[in-house]
Amino acid sequence: MDERVHPEVRRIADEIDTMEIRGAATIADAVARALRTQAQESDATDPETFRGELRAAARTLYETRPTAVSLPNALRYVLRGMSSTTVEGLRQNVVDSADEFCARLERAQSDLGQVGANRLRDGDVIMTHCHSTDALACVEAAVEQGKHIEAIVKETRPRNQGHITARELHEMGVPVTLIVDSAARRYLNDVDHVLVGADAVAADGSVINKIGTSGLAVNARDRGTPIMVAAQTLKLHPGTMTGHTVDIEMRDTEEIIDDETLAELGNPTVKNPAFDVTPPRYVDAIVTERGQFPPESIVILMRELFGEGTTEPWVEP
Repeated sequence: MDERVHPEVRRIADEIDTMEIRGAATIADAVARALRTQAQESDATDPETFRGELRAAARTLYETRPTAVSLPNALRYVLRGMSSTTVEGLRQNVVDSADEFCARLERAQSDLGQVGANRLRDGDVIMTHCHSTDALACVEAAVEQGKHIEAIVKETRPRNQGHITARELHEMGVPVTLIVDSAARRYLNDVDHVLVGADAVAADGSVINKIGTSGLAVNARDRGTPIMVAAQTLKLHPGTMTGHTVDIEMRDTEEIIDDETLAELGNPTVKNPAFDVTPPRYVDAIVTERGQFPPESIVILMRELFGEGTTEPWVEP
């Protein structure tokens, strides 16, 4: 671990790595606040040393989750604001950028929820997969509009993030039916919308999300159930415009099976991918705080926000 990195940044990086901090928006918010802490607590006496400390902190955060696109987007937003030629000026640059990012993040989810709620009708039943604050923002906005919404919630193994979704929907007053993941197809005929979030959205409209999303999308399309993806623009993956692919994180096998049971089974190879890729042909709409987009046109929004390419300001020059 780089000794220049503040302990609070290390703590946040550890909590992102162990998924104590989860969800793209929550991760992005934590990352921006971590960089603000690094800047505020820095003892650097010259601008280059200060910049080096911020790059080191950003790298520590970046390396925790290779597919959480919101994380590098948050890093870019905060670091690109460092324009001053003095330490105090740079410190203020980072603090101002982090505060602005967090404020925009808070508004973005509310705006997204209003857009998504327009697709939900009174009496609709939704099916969810994993836990997405963006997806839940759509439901919350619909409930606030006076619509009655019910939910069929997949438990989402191996970490059972569906339990979090079920609890938060219950707190909204939404009737919940919790199902095992493999029962999804059985209940799709009772569903008006499949509503999921995204960890990343590629330039071609492909959606990278919790493992099992693509299978659910294929089944939903077969049953004629529309699929709505709720994703703030911070989850758009600008690197995919220039040919970069999205790495799929492989989680620890201990999330699935303990060593003793593994030995009893003859030590088979265990695979635990965190995410999968849903092709755009299975997605009806991607809902963002900027509006609703067919997946094939998301690249237009991406170019508007990021231009034709991106930089990695955490890399040493």
